[in-house]
Amino acid sequence: DALALRYEIIYVDDGSRDSSVQKITELAEAAPDKVRAVLLRRNFGQTAAIQAGIDHANGAIIALMDADLQNDPHDIPLMLDQMEKEGYDLVSGWRKNRQDRAITRKLPSKIANRLIARVTGVHIHDYGCTLKTYRREVLDHVRLYGEMHRFIPVLANAAGANIVERVVNHRARIHGKAKYGLWRTIK
Repeated sequence: DALALRYEIIYVDDGSRDSSVQKITELAEAAPDKVRAVLLRRNFGQTAAIQAGIDHANGAIIALMDADLQNDPHDIPLMLDQMEKEGYDLVSGWRKNRQDRAITRKLPSKIANRLIARVTGVHIHDYGCTLKTYRREVLDHVRLYGEMHRFIPVLANAAGANIVERVVNHRARIHGKAKYGLWRTIK
């Protein structure tokens, strides 16, 4: 509201077993013109949840963010400003000061990011950061499946998108449990 922009918030629940469904349903009922709940029948994975959110979004710009509160929503206005002033189609968050375990999370991620950048030619530091802002047309022809959400910058680049990376705040996890491990990184 402080940005004086029209917006919608879409919460996607991917089969949570906690009180998430109740909470996001209440939020949607309290502000039906601003908030929508998309409830998946079971956990199909992060990529499917992201695709469901994109499919239900109406805006010209889409910002994606995990619900675990490790990313700071206050970074979104800065990313939107960078898109507007500098003409980027995609601003990709970079958790430069990542607050995760070094051996099981940071090291495998760093290796995977370098490998992806080398193989694809799209040089960003943090493919795994979900906090990104996109112009809608960048995502219009992208269909995500498997673990493809990490490769959206590669797909956008192939379509001619103008991409930049921005350092974003990252917090230690206080809600939920990480579902990623070494095997997920290898996969």
